Amino acid sequence: MSEVRVRFAPSPTGYLHIGGVRTALYSWLWARQHGGKFILRIEDTDRARSTEESIQIVLESMRWLGLDWDEGPEVGGDHGPYVQSERLDIYAEYAETLIESGHAYRCYATKEEIATAREAHQKSGTKDGFHFRSPWRDRTDGPEDANARHVIRFRAPHEGTTSWVDEVKGQIDILNSTQQDFILLRPDGLPLYNFGCVVDDLTMGVTLVARGDDHMINTAPQILLYEALDAAVAAFAHMPMVLAPNGEKLSKRHAAVGVLEYRDLGYLPDAVLNYLARLGWSHGDQEIFTRQELIEKFGWDRVGTTAGRYDAKKFLHVQAEHLRMLSDEDIARWTVPFLAKIGIEVEADDAVLLKTIPYVRPRAETFVDVADAVAYFFRDVEFEAKGKRKFLVPDNAQALLRLADVVEAVEPFRQEPLDATVKAWLEENELPMKVVAQPARVAMTGRTRSPGLFEVMEVLGKEKTLARLRAGAKIAAADEPPA
Repeated sequence: MSEVRVRFAPSPTGYLHIGGVRTALYSWLWARQHGGKFILRIEDTDRARSTEESIQIVLESMRWLGLDWDEGPEVGGDHGPYVQSERLDIYAEYAETLIESGHAYRCYATKEEIATAREAHQKSGTKDGFHFRSPWRDRTDGPEDANARHVIRFRAPHEGTTSWVDEVKGQIDILNSTQQDFILLRPDGLPLYNFGCVVDDLTMGVTLVARGDDHMINTAPQILLYEALDAAVAAFAHMPMVLAPNGEKLSKRHAAVGVLEYRDLGYLPDAVLNYLARLGWSHGDQEIFTRQELIEKFGWDRVGTTAGRYDAKKFLHVQAEHLRMLSDEDIARWTVPFLAKIGIEVEADDAVLLKTIPYVRPRAETFVDVADAVAYFFRDVEFEAKGKRKFLVPDNAQALLRLADVVEAVEPFRQEPLDATVKAWLEENELPMKVVAQPARVAMTGRTRSPGLFEVMEVLGKEKTLARLRAGAKIAAADEPPA
């Protein structure tokens, strides 16, 4: 096999869609598996919508995901520039080559002439799609005005078949009679998608083009361009689309679709890649993959031919599994920025933070969850209204004070001796655990759900535990008005 060279070529018109990320991921995995090159190219010829801000969002998204590129913006390479708007001279050169070989021509047809032709086609009653037949296709003369506005069109063949064996779809045959003389260059010199794409892929040595199957309509015209340029045709892999749960095109009204949204929701990059990889590809019954496993096991032969449907619950499950695969130290490190967002500044190696991780990891699904679950260890108690109203009541005030007195004498202040001492006290006084468990939990954490009572005490330490139990008793006794 010759060197594998694949690319991801997003249009910077907003956020980086997770469907686009899946395309990038499959190409990246293929390159990494074969020791090839992964190229990032920016297709910014839509001047009305492309922005520098969007380019930066693409780069930031790719960096966060860890989909590093071997050639492209910020990295460079031998086949640049890697931004289409900086390659206009290259497109002009290739367009002239096609004109000289008879495969393209200058078309001076006006918008009005094209509109008239389209109207006539509609009135004809035919069900075939409109294909503009330019009067300049077979003319050898030019207009009176040598500088007249024009486009450059490809002289598409009308007979025969264009075929390829798709890495995902298999044998594909397209009748050339369905092709039209598509535009290569606009009057302002900007390339249209098919031409810019082929010139870029050809000059960058791309060996395989992976993209969504909504681009299947573009493949035959692109193969015709390769052949007209007497160039080896790249391989193609067309993947089914990522759809919403109801089968519609996935959009923001169905789910978070921008990559950086998942970063802000507290997802791991590897979890995002794992879920997207499985949304169209399989390896037996395995659901959870490390990044290295994806590199080793990915193959086009296991990419499905039907559209995958986004499943938020399954996505969250994959995220939770990846979170639990991390060490306590790594969970702490990932959680620190989310603690900062809620006003808690703490270092990743903070002893209290590290003590909390084993207790919260079984239930947490995202780093937002982790940050929320440990917040009360680092700041004053913020009570849930329902829990406070139900458990910090006068009948529980005395029990909280007695509990504080009991645990104050415990040394060392650890989970096991705390557990044993409190249970012995309860048995001695013939009291059930429920007398103190929920009131104490609410007093210490502000919540009705938390890690075990004695686990919380150990992490808080004696001073904070006693202070919170006695403050809770004070609230329960109504010495302080409810918040």
